[in-house]
Amino acid sequence: MTIEYEWRGDVDNADLDALHADGFGHPVTRTDWRERLERHSLGWVCAREDGLLIGFVNVISDGGVHAFVLDTVVARHRRRSGIGGALIAAAAHEARAAACEWLHVDFEEHHSSFYVDVCGFERTAAGLIALQQGGPGSRG
Repeated sequence: MTIEYEWRGDVDNADLDALHADGFGHPVTRTDWRERLERHSLGWVCAREDGLLIGFVNVISDGGVHAFVLDTVVARHRRRSGIGGALIAAAAHEARAAACEWLHVDFEEHHSSFYVDVCGFERTAAGLIALQQGGPGSRG
């Protein structure tokens, strides 16, 4: 089976919502992904196998030289097959083509082998403020 990767590919809200719920282990939320992507994204990469959405990554831009990776997700049944790395490689290629000079990503420590070893990100110091009670880094 061939996996196809597409920059700014057509995204069906229900398909992306289901993939996101599967990949991140939460209930389907019925998010309007199309509106969110069109409004905030430099672009996104879709991975499809036999027409089914099995991977996705969103790339946000500051409108200048910085791009940011969000929502990297691969269907649970297709993990550890190189799809995530290919998604990030395609995202980096397209961000570079859009004249971005830096591609940023935040990740939890248990994802470091993927982002650092597989994708080639360098470790950097970063900060986080939890804006809602009970989130990571919350002090209240």
